[in-house]
Amino acid sequence: MANVEATRPVIIAGLNNNQANFDYSMDELKNLVIANNMTAKETMIQNLERPNPATYFGKGKVEELAQLAAAQEVDTVVVNGELSPSQIRNLEEQAKIRIMDRTALILEIFAQRAQTKEAKLQVQIAQLRYRLPRLRTSVNEQLDQQTGAGGGSFTNRGAGETKLEMNRRTIKNSISHLRGELAEIDKSAVTRRAQRDKNDIPTAALVGYTNAGKSTIMNSLIKMFGIDDEKQVFEKDMLFATLDTSVRQLTLPDNKQFLLSDTVGFVSQLPTHLVEAFKSTLAEAAQADVLIQVIDYSDPHYKEMMQTTADTLDEIGIKDIPMINVFNKADKLTIDYPALEGDDQIVLSAKDPKSLEMLVDLIRQHLFKDYVTADLLIPFSDGDVVSFLNDAANIIKTEYVENGTKLTVELSKVDLQRFKKYIVLKKDE
Repeated sequence: MANVEATRPVIIAGLNNNQANFDYSMDELKNLVIANNMTAKETMIQNLERPNPATYFGKGKVEELAQLAAAQEVDTVVVNGELSPSQIRNLEEQAKIRIMDRTALILEIFAQRAQTKEAKLQVQIAQLRYRLPRLRTSVNEQLDQQTGAGGGSFTNRGAGETKLEMNRRTIKNSISHLRGELAEIDKSAVTRRAQRDKNDIPTAALVGYTNAGKSTIMNSLIKMFGIDDEKQVFEKDMLFATLDTSVRQLTLPDNKQFLLSDTVGFVSQLPTHLVEAFKSTLAEAAQADVLIQVIDYSDPHYKEMMQTTADTLDEIGIKDIPMINVFNKADKLTIDYPALEGDDQIVLSAKDPKSLEMLVDLIRQHLFKDYVTADLLIPFSDGDVVSFLNDAANIIKTEYVENGTKLTVELSKVDLQRFKKYIVLKKDE
């Protein structure tokens, strides 16, 4: 995941209060730093039962942090946790260095990666909600209020407080306005989903930890079954390469069609503001008939990543949807693949055609399990029905008889109802 461009040096710092996945979390922070075009020159860790309420780290570690930053000529420390406004302020004042917590880092990455209007609005809302409790008057304003400069301490103190309230009110108004814009986009998305539901096209959604290979799988399936091969989604070997949900229609060789969506990747401790802001983007997953969790099987922390996905899906209210677990990147391991590992679990490589065919078979079992095989007798006068079924259904057998075309065909429940007048009942029915 190395970035060949010039990167900004930073120090990463973490507080270990006996959490089970601390090392994994710090490794994840390093990758987030890389994704933000930074380089972690040094790592500082403190073992402490609980965060210092004033400075997050203990007094000695704060002094050590200041010395380390000066020695490395680094101007930013990225802390592996969400700090309170006062903790950030106190740390910056005592260590004489810029402090960025984990939440601010992820927000910064999202702001850089947002491409569509919807994603940009979502990130802006999350950024403003993060900033709101962290507003404070500038140092000069505070000094003016304390010394009484510019016409009296009482007057200036009131003016400073008023300005702070004005800033808060401005941010709240901005959030309200942005939410209004986002609601209009959401209406269009809801309309599109309703139209797809009306057309009875089943849906599958790729979910999982960021950089697990969701976009690679989607692009491979588009090449195999897509209507338009040019509609590839963006993919890159980095965290949060894309923030936008992409939906593509795929047509299998037997004419069965389904929609596949690629959603924003997850990461542990995903900021609450972002989870809430991206609920509309993740609505595609919430409406899916089956979820396809893509897991980087080559990563030693893959179990923690699966738990991150489970926690995030639960947080945004996505429950009780069947899930296929796809253990991807098997080509990086010395194991045989593709291989089924029990029900709805497959080990594969997104770059391997046989793996993808096996994955599609699993998807097919979920999306088309309610299809039925029926015999239809269609009069020659209704040739348009025969043409439609030849184009849109899986025709098992075609026979021309005296009074029309007899088809043995696989149909969804909707189409079975639609063409029920042509159904040929068997003698025992």
